[in-house]
Amino acid sequence: MTTVKKGDLVFVHYTGKFDSGEVFDTSADGSPLYFIVGEGDIIEGFEKAVVGMQVGEKKTIHLTPAQGYGEYSEDRVISTDRKNFGDDFEPEIDQQLALQLENGERAIATIVDFNDESVTLDMNHPLAGENLHFDLELVDIKDASEMPQSSCGSGCSSCSGCGH
Repeated sequence: MTTVKKGDLVFVHYTGKFDSGEVFDTSADGSPLYFIVGEGDIIEGFEKAVVGMQVGEKKTIHLTPAQGYGEYSEDRVISTDRKNFGDDFEPEIDQQLALQLENGERAIATIVDFNDESVTLDMNHPLAGENLHFDLELVDIKDASEMPQSSCGSGCSSCSGCGH
């Protein structure tokens, strides 16, 4: 039986949970997550966990923040002049914004505070600092040349890379 290796296109159903058992994301009611192993489009610990799996195999993994979305950093909470967003901008607490940074990198920021002069943005991933638990099921392995065409591109806010 074939096992997952670097360069394979894999399709994985997953359920992600916090330490408390609360589910934060799942593919159970939809299409499986897909990605090419080794491309870095998904968090490192998740990607490494599928290597060596066989179609139909299930496993549960536990990831530390370092293996997931990193530690939470106060240095990634910044205030910026409200004028940077234009005159018609109406900020809301917990509103997520897709930003392009000066270095060209894309980032998602969450508004955590604002007043008439400034907006405070949290540039940490919403799951930064969290221990994550995933129930995984490998659905399929294909050649990377069979990668489905995606409509969201790599800048979507719902995932790290694409795949759903």
